[in-house]
Amino acid sequence: MQEALRLSRPMLAVTSPSTESTLDEEKLVRAATRGSRTAFGELYSRYARVVHGILLARVPYGEAEDLVQDVFVMAFRKIGALREPKAFPGWLGAIARNSASEFHRAAFTQTAARSEATRDAVREQTTEPEANALGVLQMIQALPDAYHETLVLRFVEGLTGPEIALRTGLTPDSVRVNLHRGTKMLREKWKGPERV
Repeated sequence: MQEALRLSRPMLAVTSPSTESTLDEEKLVRAATRGSRTAFGELYSRYARVVHGILLARVPYGEAEDLVQDVFVMAFRKIGALREPKAFPGWLGAIARNSASEFHRAAFTQTAARSEATRDAVREQTTEPEANALGVLQMIQALPDAYHETLVLRFVEGLTGPEIALRTGLTPDSVRVNLHRGTKMLREKWKGPERV
């Protein structure tokens, strides 16, 4: 199933979670709050896939890329107000989720023609494997909200359970439960109704 979910997008390195990388990350966040563009750039490289996954769980595929940039621009503007460096993953995730909500509010007030044009453009540019991946993504988005993020981060963005926990601020147990239950539901949807 994981192979079916590979969509073309820039691949960014995600470091494995460790105590050392967590401490290093806190230093990066502190430097970024003081205005260091280099430190913020490193945070971008570590979190771009997570933000992409959070957005992809909530908005159409063709919109997620642009929104990733918007999230990081907003985060760069507001990072000086972040008081606790350890809160960065959850804080950034909240900005991404709010951006997705804002996207839907704005889309509600815009004409449906723009959304249809975007969907058509995405359909024209996709290959058969990508079309299958988009179909699976739609299945994930049809599951209960609690499972969207963890499944997209795991199967689309390729993060491991511990990486998801580290990058989102969720507990490892929550991630494990969400992945287990969400994957089970996804498999049931994938198989469809049992034929007698």
